[in-house]
Amino acid sequence: MVEHCTDSPLVLKFGHEELIIRRRYEVISVVNDFFIAIWFLVGSVLFLFPEDEKTAIWLFIIGSFQFLVRPTIRLASHIHVKRIPSSNWES
Repeated sequence: MVEHCTDSPLVLKFGHEELIIRRRYEVISVVNDFFIAIWFLVGSVLFLFPEDEKTAIWLFIIGSFQFLVRPTIRLASHIHVKRIPSSNWES
């Protein structure tokens, strides 16, 4: 039997306040894209200063690695592994 897994909201409590995150994989993907943009923007600016070139290169490497993470997040949003309780197993 195939069961559709819903992306239940993540609820973080801070005192009397709650932060509710729905569609977690989409949020993770957006945060990842935001950081990619930061690494490439800061890296580009640092290339204007020869003494900071090595740092700029590392920021481009980090941003490039995060481009690899992007499809992994999308794939993970479509594939869910759920443990089946042993009482449900048939021998």
